[in-house]
Amino acid sequence: MVTLGCARNEVDSEELAGRLDAAGWELVDDDAEVVVVNTCGFVESAKKDSIDTLLAVSGGDAKVVAVGCLAERYGVQLAEQLPEAAAVLGFDAYATLPDALTRILSGERPDSHQPGDRRRLLPLSPVDRGAVVERLALEPGAIDIGLPGHAGGPAVVRRRLGDSPVAPLKLASGCDRRCAFCAIPSFRGAFVSRRPSDVLAEARWLADHGVRELVLVSENSTSYGKDLGDLRLLETLLPELAVVEGIERVRLSYLQPAELRPSLVETLTSTPGVAPYFDLSFQHSSASVLRRMRRFGDTDRFLGLLAQIRTASPTAAVRSNVIVGFPGETVADVAELERFLLAARLDAIGVFGYSDEDGTEAERLPDHLPPEVVAERVHRLTSLVEELTAQRAQERIGEIVEALVEAVSGDTAEGRTAGQAPEVDGSTTLTGAGAAGLAVGDLVRARVEDSCGVDLSADVVGVVTPARAGVAA
Repeated sequence: MVTLGCARNEVDSEELAGRLDAAGWELVDDDAEVVVVNTCGFVESAKKDSIDTLLAVSGGDAKVVAVGCLAERYGVQLAEQLPEAAAVLGFDAYATLPDALTRILSGERPDSHQPGDRRRLLPLSPVDRGAVVERLALEPGAIDIGLPGHAGGPAVVRRRLGDSPVAPLKLASGCDRRCAFCAIPSFRGAFVSRRPSDVLAEARWLADHGVRELVLVSENSTSYGKDLGDLRLLETLLPELAVVEGIERVRLSYLQPAELRPSLVETLTSTPGVAPYFDLSFQHSSASVLRRMRRFGDTDRFLGLLAQIRTASPTAAVRSNVIVGFPGETVADVAELERFLLAARLDAIGVFGYSDEDGTEAERLPDHLPPEVVAERVHRLTSLVEELTAQRAQERIGEIVEALVEAVSGDTAEGRTAGQAPEVDGSTTLTGAGAAGLAVGDLVRARVEDSCGVDLSADVVGVVTPARAGVAA
């Protein structure tokens, strides 16, 4: 099983691995009969990585099967351009993947997935949609409702594919927003929340399998609960997740600034065990660019939101992504974005150059910028944010932090603080006399002594909670 792309894909792969394991398949590191590649189809570079990976694993005797977002988004087209693949399967095939692989090994070639707009698979009314979810969940054997990884009951169908003390946990699938640059809703579908009982059951299962930090993922976490009749359901669920036995930290990701309500800010900054961490999708700060993106806000509103967060928790961490070079972006728009970044004091920032995505509104907008202009602006903003985030890390020197140990080498260890999400943010090197004898999964207190870019170095002053012994592998 090869997984590409985001944490949501990681969850899908572990659910597929669970289904295969339950059907008697054995997952191996090499000499496989079948290689399942869970692809990413988000942006051009991710699509290329997916295709390159499919080609790279197609050289041997193993049958190669493409699943995931690229397979869902392009289906038959991908199959025609990649005859090396034994099958290209969409999300609807997930529930019966073990049977499909058996047929593939016997020489069959399943029909390739026919792409369609997945937003049309469920009613767009949140009230109607919630009724559909409840009805399908109650039907005997109901598993798939057009959503990858959706289970109809609290039973957990998942197998861990690694031994990290951190694991993603999916809150919802799909998105109802219509950002002009984003194709995700068309192939991930309309927004559907998982029921709290399902989320809690999976959290307990993950804790029993060695997980100490839950990273809650979805396409838009601030929308959680709207289709279940309670938009503030997240404020109830987060404290319940934080007290699951064995879980030391709960981290919420993928937040929309326009939907970040005061009650959620309070929950994120005041609940023991919930990281005061804000993964805010600003994308830009010029009001005119944001309107063309079909988004909301501006520099001053965003700075006001950050002020609210830091009033509640002065050491809260904030990360974001920005897109530069959007059609019609002017020199003044870039200057406005720089004004925001200079004032925002963000801990981590991803800078992306705009590129057209198939089927999006932005693809059809006038005033596209030349590629060399986009590249120059990416370089300029990247240089700025590298300096700004390094300064922000320096401001952390002297803070007492709690870090979760993820790797140990001799008398030093690597971990992450509440302000550092896996893969997208920096990490913390743990040193000093207290670092000797640490184990993966330990939660420690440490004093930040130095920084390098976004990474921190901290001396361990004590163990908060040691790694748990005797949990399932």
